[in-house]
Amino acid sequence: MRTLSRLGAISAVLVALVLPADAAHATPGGPGVVGRVIARTTIGDRDYVLREVTIPPGQGTGWHYHDGTLYGRIERGTLSHFDATCASSGVYPEGSTLQEPPGADHVHIGLNRGTTDLVIQVLYVLPHGAPFSQDAPNPGCPFE
Repeated sequence: MRTLSRLGAISAVLVALVLPADAAHATPGGPGVVGRVIARTTIGDRDYVLREVTIPPGQGTGWHYHDGTLYGRIERGTLSHFDATCASSGVYPEGSTLQEPPGADHVHIGLNRGTTDLVIQVLYVLPHGAPFSQDAPNPGCPFE
């Protein structure tokens, strides 16, 4: 619950700032994967970006990692999450929360194996100026 309360608190701060939303490119992935920035601010050397990511059925994020920590909440659908060993690192149904640690040693992919759109609210806590994600090659897993 600590992650959920931290996500809620930071999200509330961002929304309270009433920052303008802007368009954003999707993380590397399949057709139809889109992201929309809801709010963003910079405090010190960190960017805080609240974003909604939609992944259509049968699609995924592509293999990637992040330069900062991410906190997510599944708004609709189910996220199937895999790490670079090709092992499942979690299945997150609607209402679930997750945290993704930073760094190139945490390569992962998120897949929508369901029949409806997967919608995730994501709070990115990134070093100032860092992209949402860094592309990574498929580590040899038989799915993408």
